[in-house]
Amino acid sequence: MWRNRSFQVWLASVLAILLASEMAITNALLKRCYQCRSRSELGSCKDPFLFNATQVENERGVSAVPCASGWCGKLIEGMGSFREDDYDMATQRMCVQRGPSDSEDRCAYTVYNHKKVYMCFCQGDLCNGAAGLDASVFRWAALLVLLPVSLPWFTSCESFFS
Repeated sequence: MWRNRSFQVWLASVLAILLASEMAITNALLKRCYQCRSRSELGSCKDPFLFNATQVENERGVSAVPCASGWCGKLIEGMGSFREDDYDMATQRMCVQRGPSDSEDRCAYTVYNHKKVYMCFCQGDLCNGAAGLDASVFRWAALLVLLPVSLPWFTSCESFFS
């Protein structure tokens, strides 16, 4: 029983450390953005964006690139009806040199290269992909579930650590 419980404590500790270190590296050192461009139904850059960081390695014309500013963008041009079959519509995902002056994530109509476009800015690793939760949210959730589950093991093995 003692060996099994100490192994459980060790395993929970290792998992917590790995999750925390991965989050620190992902959130602090390396920010990446999806980079691609496609028109209407052609290409893989359009919404819904169906790829994650590992899948883009195998997709032609789509990549995850390092971004020094940490700000990613998504630009939709072709201000027609925004129908999916609108050939004039193009979607581009990229790293931007700097984000909005107030450092807030946002989407808005703006003028870019003398054209009216819809542009979104976000700050974070691969944030310009699909809308919704990104992988870091799931890592935090796993850590929050793991810690309370492992807490009884830590308290019951108090004599083991003394």
